[in-house]
Amino acid sequence: MPEITRQQLILALIPAGANPRLAGVNLQELDMTRLDLTGANLKQAALTAARLRETSLRSANLFFADLALAQLPGADLNQANLQGANMTSCNLQGANLAGTNMTGVNLNDANLLNAIMTGASVSGVKFNQNTVWPDGKKGNQSSPGNYV
Repeated sequence: MPEITRQQLILALIPAGANPRLAGVNLQELDMTRLDLTGANLKQAALTAARLRETSLRSANLFFADLALAQLPGADLNQANLQGANMTSCNLQGANLAGTNMTGVNLNDANLLNAIMTGASVSGVKFNQNTVWPDGKKGNQSSPGNYV
């Protein structure tokens, strides 16, 4: 269960202005669909099974955040820091990951179909045979470096 509700989060974002600080906050299973979290500090936040469809996370800090099972189709993560994040079984269909730091990210069982990864840093990315790449290839049929 998340520490706060969607309504409480929205009310907290209004006075927070640019770059809201949510580091380490438990946001598991929270519906954050279409919220503007541009520049947010979500370092080590618990976002397991969170719903982030079409959410703006541009330049957000998601350093070592737990995004396992999170739903991010169409999310904008342009220039975000995802270093060390757990994105196991994450839905990233059509997400914008351009310029994102994905160093050491766990993409086991993740779905990146039609995601944009241009300019992303992908060293040390972990994936398995169930990882779906932007072009629909699976696992070892491709690798993250083919999409940057």
